[in-house]
Amino acid sequence: MYQITKDFLGKPAPPGYIAGLGRGATGFTTRSDIGPAREAAAAKDADKQQAQRSKDEEDERRFANAENEEGLFSNMPYEEDDEEADKVWAMIDAKMEERHKGKQRTNDEDESDKQEIDQQLHGLKRQLQGLTEDEWSAIPDVSQLAETAARAKRRRKTAVSRRGERYSQVSDSTLVAGLGLAGHDQEIAVEASKDEDGTVTNFLALGQARNDVLQMKLDQAGDSASGKTTIDPRGYLTSLNTVGAQTAAEIGDISRARTLLKSVTQSSPKHAPGWIAAARLEEVAQKMSKARSIIAQGCENCPQSEDVWLEAARLNRREDARAVLASAVRNLPRSVRVWEAAAELEATAGDVGAQRKVLRRALEFVPTSVMLWKSAIALEPPEDARVLLAYAVELVPLSVDLWLALARLETYEKAQKVLNRARRAVSTSHEIWIAAARLEEQHGTAHVNIDRIMAKAVASLAASGAPMDREQWFAQALQCEEDGYSATCRAIVAAAADLGFDSDDTAEDRAGAWVADAERFEPQTGKPGVVTARAIFAQALAVQPGDVDLWRSAADMERSHGTADDVDSLLRRAVQFCPQAEVLWLMAAKEKWTRQNDVAGARVILEEAFAANAHSEAIVLAAVKLESETRQDARALALLERARASEFAGHAGTRGTARVWMKSAVLMRQLGRPADALAVAREGGALFPNFYKLWLVQAQLQPPQDARQTLSRALKACPRAPELWISAARLEFAGPQRNLARARAILERARVYVPRSPVLWLEAVLMEAEESDSVARALLARALQECPHAGVLWATAIVLEPRAQRKARSVDALKHAEAHDPEVTVAVARLFWAEHRVEKARAWFERAVRADPDYGDAWAWWLRFEREQREPDSSSIAAVEEACGRAEPRHGRYWQRAAKDPDNAWLPVAEILHKTAELLATTRQL
Repeated sequence: MYQITKDFLGKPAPPGYIAGLGRGATGFTTRSDIGPAREAAAAKDADKQQAQRSKDEEDERRFANAENEEGLFSNMPYEEDDEEADKVWAMIDAKMEERHKGKQRTNDEDESDKQEIDQQLHGLKRQLQGLTEDEWSAIPDVSQLAETAARAKRRRKTAVSRRGERYSQVSDSTLVAGLGLAGHDQEIAVEASKDEDGTVTNFLALGQARNDVLQMKLDQAGDSASGKTTIDPRGYLTSLNTVGAQTAAEIGDISRARTLLKSVTQSSPKHAPGWIAAARLEEVAQKMSKARSIIAQGCENCPQSEDVWLEAARLNRREDARAVLASAVRNLPRSVRVWEAAAELEATAGDVGAQRKVLRRALEFVPTSVMLWKSAIALEPPEDARVLLAYAVELVPLSVDLWLALARLETYEKAQKVLNRARRAVSTSHEIWIAAARLEEQHGTAHVNIDRIMAKAVASLAASGAPMDREQWFAQALQCEEDGYSATCRAIVAAAADLGFDSDDTAEDRAGAWVADAERFEPQTGKPGVVTARAIFAQALAVQPGDVDLWRSAADMERSHGTADDVDSLLRRAVQFCPQAEVLWLMAAKEKWTRQNDVAGARVILEEAFAANAHSEAIVLAAVKLESETRQDARALALLERARASEFAGHAGTRGTARVWMKSAVLMRQLGRPADALAVAREGGALFPNFYKLWLVQAQLQPPQDARQTLSRALKACPRAPELWISAARLEFAGPQRNLARARAILERARVYVPRSPVLWLEAVLMEAEESDSVARALLARALQECPHAGVLWATAIVLEPRAQRKARSVDALKHAEAHDPEVTVAVARLFWAEHRVEKARAWFERAVRADPDYGDAWAWWLRFEREQREPDSSSIAAVEEACGRAEPRHGRYWQRAAKDPDNAWLPVAEILHKTAELLATTRQL
């Protein structure tokens, strides 16, 4: 075979050739690659390539510009048209250069001016470091100067426009002429509405009639939507009974049905439903005689059908019905329904003796019918009923109701024997065991025996194959509580509490499940369940005696549904098991003080609490509150002085705590000692500079100038406290000067340090609203973008909107704000109040206080609503005051302002409620 010889073999490589470059197999060089033999060739090739690239670039530049005639049109002749076109384009270029020259000159001048201004202000900026706080505050804001200039411009424009206006009085003759002209137009309109026959169309009356018709339709639609009707239902049903089949269609339907049912009875004479349907059809057609005839034929053809005999007794009169039922019992002597119908027929006649005879005759044929025994026993006196029941339980030993009825009629000893016989006869019945426990409780037996009976009941039912779960037993306990058997209720809970748990379940797991059950059985208004819930809590506390939260839940339940003694007893046991739980000691002292009005007892509890918790800040402050509220000022000050010199848990190495120093300053201020209060606040602020409340107390006790400096230092120490920023802004906005620009700047700076704070946005919006609603609404829109779920901002948005748009804004607020937000709810209630929808407003106020009882402003708005009705109801006002006293609210924008006023220091909750309502009268009303 011939081999193909490559033509490049044996030939030298071309210049610049690199082996393997095409397939990417390069990455190393050898000495031969960079030797002197390659350098000259490579340099020569590089020069050629550079020359070629330069030539290409020159060609591209030549042909890229359409005006470069040397390259593109170098061979074309240059004519007069070309010359004229060049002149036109030259004029256009000159014009454009002249236009842009002015802009460029202006930009150059602005740049030079800017550089000169920067150089001029460079030294002034350095001098700002030496300004004092007063000099800095005196500098006017740019926006303030802009507002001043804008107001001056508006005044000048108004003055100019007024100079151009001219007014003159109109004479009486002109007015009379105009009035006559109007009357003439009306006459023309009336004349134009006359028809050819002379009748006049009264368009006003037609419009009024149309409105009346629409109103009637709306009322009917409203009635149908609300479930109301203007038709008397009793009279309507009576009229339906008197209406017969009058139309031809109805008569035809009855005829066809009669034909169909006749064929059914003829083809299947033993089919009882066919005879009953045929008789009822004639009854509908109001042919009672024919209906009785048909049902009599049915009785002859179907003598063993209970339904046919009962239908015949219903269709016949009383005398005939008695004969029909007598025939029925002869054909069906063991039919309980027939005997019950015969007894009921005698009962309607008022003949008790005949009814008793019928039932006793029935028991001869059907001695095992529990229904017949119950009916017969109900007609007998107690002695005869006991005899009948003794005979009935022998014949029907599986009837639990008969055993229980017999036990109720017997004495205590005989009832025990009866229940024991019943338990052996019906071993799967829990009712018998519960009846035995009730019997023991009714007789006054010790609770131990009742507990033992129910424990045996749970075990016996589980062994006999009829166990019950925990929820079923608890439901039986609730039923016992409803019937008045509290001991049995507690015994059932104790015996069945451990059902449903595995060996792996810990005591904590069981206690959690029991607490859930107790909360489920905790009674609502006017319903039982207290004993059941209390028993479940007792079972949980028995296995978890050291759980503080469990004790608190039980105490809350007792506070809501129990007596003061019950709460005191429970909390006494709680502090014995949890002596280190401060909250339990405080709850016990508060119950002793507020509900039992025992100040000495509360003082003893706090002394015991302090002995068990020697370094507890909460207990010391509770003792101070007790002494100050009872106006033992010297004792309160002594306790605070000793606390300021002591060390507390979590504050080792410091004298007192921040709250102790703050409470000391507040109490001294309330007692009329502002100088001592300021000194204590300053000393406490030096010890705890990060506690913003001490700074606020200092600012409140100082004149405006000193307060401004104090707040300036406070903001450096606590820049994340919104309350400090708000106080600083209010200080600038208060007084006769009302420096809104300075307050606005402070709040803007606050939002940098504390972003997404609704209270800061709210303060800024309210300040702007005092000057301009439009500016406030614009700022509020920004606030809602940053805090879309803040209820306080949505409530303010409802208030600031125009009247026509408030309802739509309230819908948006309810949709976007947090669920059941009290401030939004109060705003909606105020909206209904403004529309005079009293019941709606009251319902929304109730919803607000249920959503957050701690929100005091909702209570104050509700009180104002009740007081400002046309006919104020004193009972409603008293109910609001009482409910507010139980809730003891502590928060709210206006509630805190009234409660923390030194003049209102020792007022009760009801008085603070009225003070807050008075403050709300000064706010913007809807």
